[in-house]
Amino acid sequence: MDGNGGSIGVGLGGALPGSRAGGGPGGPGAARGPARAAYQLTEHTPVYVISVAAQLSGLHPQTLRQYDRLGLVSPDRTAGRGRRYSARDIEQLREVQRLSQEDGINLAGIKRIIELENQVTALQARVAELQGEVASAGITATQREAAVHASYRRDLVPYSTAQQSSALVVWRPKRRGE
Repeated sequence: MDGNGGSIGVGLGGALPGSRAGGGPGGPGAARGPARAAYQLTEHTPVYVISVAAQLSGLHPQTLRQYDRLGLVSPDRTAGRGRRYSARDIEQLREVQRLSQEDGINLAGIKRIIELENQVTALQARVAELQGEVASAGITATQREAAVHASYRRDLVPYSTAQQSSALVVWRPKRRGE
């Protein structure tokens, strides 16, 4: 990461995007053709082996394995079943350690806290998605309403009612036999 929460683009094979693997122009990599595609290294990209993750989080590798078994932090796995931790995993390991040591919460409680935080995050994302759908539906409804109004015939003349008078009319029904 670049220190600002952003991501760093790294070319496949270790070369930076736009650079050639062989060095400068005319070097060994010059005749290869176009540069390889770049990928983005984010906080969720699994890059750290367990020993490095242990050093970065300040925990023992056995503690990381135990947290993985308990489901507190679940790193990605390589094809050979080796653990690969992301920057986000290391941040979560530090949070588990803080909750355990500073706040005295047991591991079962920490697991429940993590589950609830993940649920809140998922629900917030769903709310944002639904808000977008509601806004889109509102725009669509407004457009449809405008289309209906535009389809009204323009040759019709509005009808206005006659002026009301203040005259009083008395109605007397005829009696039978008159």
